[in-house]
Amino acid sequence: MKKLIIILSLILPSMVWAAGGNVHLDKANIDPTDKASLQSGAKTFMNYCLGCHQMQYQRYQRTFEDLGIPLLLAQENLQFTGEKVGDYINNAMPSKAAAKWFGAPPPDLTLASRVRGVDWLYTYLRSFYTDPSRPFGVNNEVFPEVGMPHALQELQGVPSKTHEKRMIDGEMVDLYVGIKSDGSGELSASEYDKTVLDLVNFMAYVGEPSKLESANIGRYVIIFILVLFVLVYLLKKEYWRDVH
Repeated sequence: MKKLIIILSLILPSMVWAAGGNVHLDKANIDPTDKASLQSGAKTFMNYCLGCHQMQYQRYQRTFEDLGIPLLLAQENLQFTGEKVGDYINNAMPSKAAAKWFGAPPPDLTLASRVRGVDWLYTYLRSFYTDPSRPFGVNNEVFPEVGMPHALQELQGVPSKTHEKRMIDGEMVDLYVGIKSDGSGELSASEYDKTVLDLVNFMAYVGEPSKLESANIGRYVIIFILVLFVLVYLLKKEYWRDVH
């Protein structure tokens, strides 16, 4: 029975996150070694996502050090409510109030990239569209009837589903061609896509922060093996010269 409870505790959150339509996912070409991208993603998360979503298993200090952000500069610009640099990335939103406002408490995003995948996150954040029937006035093509506002609308502008009239099988039909912004946002379409990509890159880092360190260690291991190979090869030549 205990094993069953453990298995269900692992599976059920994934099933909840997996809710949504079968929509084509755009490729998120993230680069976990791009410090500028990670810093940009951290800035976007702290300014637009942290008000509702936490990363309660990731510390500020670990984040800032891994991303190469000086601690004093990070505390001034990325910590807004007096947290200590050694604290976890939490917010002050009461979970009961959040459940009342949104229908359910906003999920912790520490492992969101590992549960969902970066392609899903990248597509999801670019798939909000205006829907007056929803409580927050928006819906999402990837996650229909999602219970959250479009947090990045200030950057993207007001997004709407667009259709074009096209001839199909001899009949003129209104064909859905995607979601486009009205241009009122602070960013252009390409700039918004880049901002979302940086945010997803940051979320992928938080999901597995040791990956950065592992990549650096891997480089040194490869260099060591190459140097060792040269030394062993020279030793082998010297040995067989004496034998012959």
